[in-house]
Amino acid sequence: MNEGGRTPALRGKDLLELESLEPGEIQLILETARPMLSVFSRPVKKYPTLRGRIMVNLFYEPSTRTRTSFELAAKSLSADVVNIATTTSSVTKGESLADTARTLEALGADWIVLRHSASGTPAFLARQVRAGVINAGDGSHEHPTQGLLDLFTILRRKGRIAGLRVGLVGDILHSRVARSDLWGLTKMGAEVVLIGPPTLIPVEVENLVQTGSPAATAASPVPPSATGSAWPSPPLAPAPPPASASASMSAAAAAAGVSLPHPPVTVSYDLESVLPTLDVVQVLRLQLERQKRGLFPSAQEYSELYRLDSERLQRWGAKPDLLVMHPGPANLGLEISEELANSPRSAIREQVQNGVAVRMAVLYLLAGGRPAQDTETQTG
Repeated sequence: MNEGGRTPALRGKDLLELESLEPGEIQLILETARPMLSVFSRPVKKYPTLRGRIMVNLFYEPSTRTRTSFELAAKSLSADVVNIATTTSSVTKGESLADTARTLEALGADWIVLRHSASGTPAFLARQVRAGVINAGDGSHEHPTQGLLDLFTILRRKGRIAGLRVGLVGDILHSRVARSDLWGLTKMGAEVVLIGPPTLIPVEVENLVQTGSPAATAASPVPPSATGSAWPSPPLAPAPPPASASASMSAAAAAAGVSLPHPPVTVSYDLESVLPTLDVVQVLRLQLERQKRGLFPSAQEYSELYRLDSERLQRWGAKPDLLVMHPGPANLGLEISEELANSPRSAIREQVQNGVAVRMAVLYLLAGGRPAQDTETQTG
């Protein structure tokens, strides 16, 4: 509680990314999510907190987990939910995104939860409407509520985030989850290792790792493959960006009194060599639709080098308490074995449940941390 007894809230009306959140705001969301979990043990799985509020799911890409999770989160707080199927809406008649959002706002929407294939679309929309906009995934930019639920899952399983070494394994290049995890984890004091073939690691990340911190370690060489074929060369590197991501992450954490390891981000191409050092591993979905672009020789070869299963964890010397996560949906047998995904090491099922609690917390805090009827009383 802050001065006057009012629950602190997030800055602004939108949640667009973790990059721009302060560590204190992330901590506030995680603390608020903890009591939200009790909704699952209630006979009536609802609180009256947001009665009278309206949330609209506007998804321009397919989704099961995220859309359903937002819907359950809003309904658990007694908000009304409208799901818009863009394939049957006026979008098919040529209506623009901004026009669609303004129509929804005119019909009383308090929040628009947007998923879109174009990076930056939620930020654009947030400038067009007074309603709050929540980013449910935009292109390869960010997926902030997934990043928050991953942090919440780690915190509940490990008891802390600061000081942990977390590996993100797989298609970093196209993963909005990886970018949100990267910002959230480093701001909360964890060290992140990006692990994957060189063609699936963003070149700008490697530039920042190498130029942003004198202590950055060189990327490990690509391990020899079982089939003997060569990986494609990484794409040509763009000009290094003017600012250092490592420096900005460290500055954000320092402002919140969190000490980051140096460097907070490293890159490795060899999962076997780095696995014994990890406390948490997040396995990312291999986006098979990218295979036609020649970014890796074959799915089979990728699996030989980067798939996780219980036998490999033991043979490669993983810590006994290594936490295994996956944002879903998983390509079972390719990125992770079904046996490992359902093992005691795995938090995949918990991530799904924690996602509802975290999204409840986000909606609650974006509403000002107060029930709708209290807001009306104070402003009337």
